[in-house]
Amino acid sequence: MKKVSRVFTYLFLTVAGLIMFFPFFWMFLSAFKTSAEVTASPPVWVPSSFSLINFQLAFEKAPFLRYFFNSILVMVLSVGVTTLTSILAAFAFSRLRFPGRKTLFTLLLSMMMIPFEMLIITNYRTVIDLGIYDTVWALVLPFTSSIFYTYILKNFFDTVPESLYWSARIDGSSNWHYLWKVMVPMARSSLTTVILLNALASWNSFMWPMYVIITDSNRTLPWGLQVFTTEAGSNPEQQMAASTVVVLPMIILFLFARKYIVGGVARGGLKG
Repeated sequence: MKKVSRVFTYLFLTVAGLIMFFPFFWMFLSAFKTSAEVTASPPVWVPSSFSLINFQLAFEKAPFLRYFFNSILVMVLSVGVTTLTSILAAFAFSRLRFPGRKTLFTLLLSMMMIPFEMLIITNYRTVIDLGIYDTVWALVLPFTSSIFYTYILKNFFDTVPESLYWSARIDGSSNWHYLWKVMVPMARSSLTTVILLNALASWNSFMWPMYVIITDSNRTLPWGLQVFTTEAGSNPEQQMAASTVVVLPMIILFLFARKYIVGGVARGGLKG
């Protein structure tokens, strides 16, 4: 009975995996098809030639290299600042003893239930007041901290024996020195998870750039792709080529880093 159940489980997972994989597979093949092939009925599965002409035309019609650079810049800034603030906050909630520590952390965790869409008006007003509307900083500022990443790191820091902390303090180590010389190297796996998840979220961000970016040269890849899709509505093969440029880097990153993501989240969520 267990073998039959296992067979059906693997069969279900295989079918579900193929269903999820198919749109990406079709997008990749369509990026190399001609206009006639991509709209043919019955559909043409394999393109006649794997020419890069669709990519060339897409890059000529829209500044995707500029969009790519903007996405990289926003991702690096967001990941860097968020990782720093998450490390500091996680250490404070894990090791420092101050009044209301548990209550404050519980309140911050409860804010995870608030969807980002409810904060758009407040964040938008803040961006306008600071005078950074339609700039890269408008894409970075609302994402300089994350209670979810702080939660992951705090749970890992909690697994480190507290006696190690007090031994370091007795030896004259400051909290700052102990954090960066002891805790951060030990939390390398969880930090890798935080960095990867944050990079994926930043790269795929669409709604917020749509609200705060209007200049063509400041667009990121997802927002630029949406505009390009509207303008190139009669050229689906070019849309598929542009979509491949947007999606492929994150697919490659996830394929190489999936073990770190799953393992880091599991280790960070064991305690709490």
